Amino acid sequence: MTESGDAAEIVERATRAGLTLTTAESCTGGMVSAAITDIAGSSAVFERGFVTYSNIAKTEMIGVAPATLDAHGAVSEEVAREMAIGARGAARADLAVSITGIAGPGGSEFKPEGRVCFGLATPEGTQTETIEFGALGRAQVRRAARDHALGLLLRALG
Repeated sequence: MTESGDAAEIVERATRAGLTLTTAESCTGGMVSAAITDIAGSSAVFERGFVTYSNIAKTEMIGVAPATLDAHGAVSEEVAREMAIGARGAARADLAVSITGIAGPGGSEFKPEGRVCFGLATPEGTQTETIEFGALGRAQVRRAARDHALGLLLRALG
């Protein structure tokens, strides 16, 4: 499905289920929020989006623990988990998706370009995963991360 197709289906399913959504985005800089809010009727389900690009924003806006950032780094499933949980709580939303990664250029031996960590917080709990998109270039990694996050929300909505 296309980005707009996924987003339209997310809005439709969330509306039908009476569920609200939020996002916590780092390397995508609001692209998931934009995709959802491009859809007419999204105001019925989209509560707010957090663009937490810096570590300070992650701690101040959505409660990521500085100790978690220090121990694991911003690009980690541990931080993605805390981002999703914190965004869900701060927005009082039913579902939250989070994204933190290295879009490039650059990266390191331990955290290569194209590594993106995702979190999905629901009333049933929180799951995380890491996807290695590879060194596709900054724009492609960001688009791939946006699309993956939309897919996570879509699957969570059944």
